Order: sequence, then structure tokens, then C-alpha cells
Amino acid sequence: MSLSLRELNRATLARQSLLSRGTMSPIELIEHLVGLQAQAPLAPYFALWTRLKSFQPDELAQLLLDRKALRMVLMRGTIHLVSADDALTFRPLTKVITERDLVRNATHAPALAGLDFDELAATGRRLVEERPLSISELRPLLQPIWPDRDPASLAYGVRNMLPFVQVPPRAIWGRSGQPRGTTLEHWLGRDPHPAPSIDDMVLRYLGAYGPASVMDAQQWSGLTRLTEVFQRLRPSVLPFTGPDGAELFDLPDAPRPAADVPAPVRLLAPFDNVLLSHAARERIIDLDMQKLVFTINGIIKSTVLVNGFVVGIVETVKKKDEARAVVTLFHQVSKRASEQIEREALKLLSFDAPGTRQTVELLRSTP
Repeated sequence: MSLSLRELNRATLARQSLLSRGTMSPIELIEHLVGLQAQAPLAPYFALWTRLKSFQPDELAQLLLDRKALRMVLMRGTIHLVSADDALTFRPLTKVITERDLVRNATHAPALAGLDFDELAATGRRLVEERPLSISELRPLLQPIWPDRDPASLAYGVRNMLPFVQVPPRAIWGRSGQPRGTTLEHWLGRDPHPAPSIDDMVLRYLGAYGPASVMDAQQWSGLTRLTEVFQRLRPSVLPFTGPDGAELFDLPDAPRPAADVPAPVRLLAPFDNVLLSHAARERIIDLDMQKLVFTINGIIKSTVLVNGFVVGIVETVKKKDEARAVVTLFHQVSKRASEQIEREALKLLSFDAPGTRQTVELLRSTP
């Protein structure tokens, strides 16, 4: 069965709660989405705001404070916000990514060559379980033990070897704090899952991002050799052919709306996972626009969706009692779409900067 680009777009939006705002609790949606990209500490708040009907920042802040959700390096070797249960499941599956990086990283691998990584991890664990530490705070503590090694690389090695959780007040709405961390086990008082299933992880990915190819799943997870996983799953998933001829897979009961189902204007968070979790991103963003959204220094800008596809970027500017949303469109949109963008941007400002004088500015730019 073939899927058009529009059908693929609508299927992805439906399970991302981007066709209509959902009524799940924040923790339920976080688990359904298999985590939220969280390199920018506050980005998950905006990802939840655009997907839930009545989300308030304190709801996520409390989950972090109660240790029901947390931030740590997982899929793709990047920081994700996940539920505590998912952290215990995904960390054993994804630790190969950060461990592999220690022998490939151009900056740190040469300084760590020949080091006993198990000894480094054990020392780092002792230090960060005594009290949460930042990477910069680890450096002077590690240097006396390995005086002939670069302390920045040693601290990087600890961060990669350990299940390093960034703890509050980091990422708490309305507060600030350095990215200090401790181990997952110490933070939760529980050990990671002893035998997590990569098959289950892939099925959950399909539920949140499918229909998807093997390459898509590998892009999302950062893991390799997933072809054999999909081969095992073939009896329980449906095969499709994508608009580019690629073989796609999906859960039998997952939503796949018709191509003509309306897609409302949505403002995506910075680093939004829906832009990062496929090898072929054309289902939501044109290739020509990616260079305007994905910057050379690794920033993924907040984007505007019209009719399901990226048409521009949005930035909020706050000064004392004023807040402004600057929307830069990459091509002409209809008057109706412009009005919807302005309304959605005002809602964003009310969420981000309540009580301020709020304005929206629409600009034009050509990819």
C-alpha cells in the first residue's frame, strides 16, 4: 500500500497531537511521544503547550521536582526529557551511543586513549553521588587522580560513561540553575531495567512517529543495525511504500487520517522531536527550508506549521513588561493562515509571558 506525502504528514501529525490538542496528562503525553528533545532546558514546556489543551508550566516543573520525569542523554546521544520509568528502560539500550563517542569524538577521544573507562566511571559515580556536580565542577576533582590527562576530557568521559541525570533547579520554569547531575540510580533509588526490549522501543517509536522506515528509526534512536529488529517485527506491523519508494512500517491500529484532513496552524518548540526523528524529513519540512531552521551551531529553531508543513520560524522577544513574537515566513501564505498564525502567536505569548503587553510581527524571507 502506498502513502502520499500528505498522507504521511497527516499520520505523523495525528500521533504527535498536532492535528488537535490532546487531553492526556503531561506525563502520559511524554511517554506516548517516547520523550521530548530537551537540549534547551525549557523547550519541553513549549512542546507540551502546543500539543495539550490546557497545559500549565507548573505541571511539568512538578514532575521534575517529584522525580517522575527527568532530563538525561538518551536517544541520538542528546538530552531528552522522559518519564522515570522510560529512563530506566532506555538508558541500557542507548548507552552504547555515548560509550562509542568516547573513542570517536575528535575533541576528547585522543586525550582519553588508553584510559581505564571502568575506573573513570567508578570514580565519577562516587563523586556525583556524594552531591550533584556540573561538568566544570568535576574537572578539578578528577585532575589529581589522572594528572597527565586533560581534565575537560575526563569530565566528558564521566558524563558519557554514567547515566547522568541533570537535576533541578535546572529546567524548572521560572528558576535557573547550572546543569548539575548525579546518576540515574541515585536520583530514583532504582536500578535500570535488567533486560529492556529493543523491539518494544521500536514499536513505541512507530506509535509516535510512524509510518517510518528502518533508517528513520535509526535516525531517531541513534542506534544502528535495526534491520534485524524490523525483520522480527514484520508479522506484527503493516508495510507501506512511502512517496520516495522507501519501505515504511506502522502499527496496525495507529491513526492514518486522510490526506484532506485539515491541519491547524501550530508553533513547534525549539529542537522539536518531530523535526529530528526521521531520516527523510520531507514529511514535515522541505529540504530547502532545513538550512534556515537547522543552524550550523546545532540550534533547531522554533517553527511555524501551516497545513501541516513548516513555513517559517518564530522567536519570542521579552523586555520588562513587553513581549513580542517575531514570525519569519519563508513563503507567502493566505490571509486566513496569517490571521491564524497571529492568533496562535498571541496564545504563545500569553503562555510564555503572561501579564505583558503582547504584539506579533510577521516578516517575509526567501529560502
